[in-house]
Amino acid sequence: MKFEDLEVWKRSARLSAELYRGLAALKDWGFKDQITRSGLSVPSNIAEGFERLSNKECVQFLSYAKGSAGELKTQIYIGMEIGYIDRDQGKLWIDETEAISRMLGGLINTRKSR
Repeated sequence: MKFEDLEVWKRSARLSAELYRGLAALKDWGFKDQITRSGLSVPSNIAEGFERLSNKECVQFLSYAKGSAGELKTQIYIGMEIGYIDRDQGKLWIDETEAISRMLGGLINTRKSR
């Protein structure tokens, strides 16, 4: 299976693009850089895991992706709290991040059982 066929990769790549578009006008470069990097890390680690040769390595990179999803969720909460992210938009991004994290957890469990 190719990583491009995975729904979790598609959704996380779409979320990453939404973050870049949604935060394009933000002047706090440090915050914008950090949150877009963690968002970009999720689909990137999924892709890297699926390109690895061993199942163990794949699971390791899926775990990194799941960790990055948690990092992203934290940064969205902080962005909402400090007024960088509109609350309604932030809630949508948090919901999507939680769904992606659950999908990654299922995929990790499936890959571990192989």
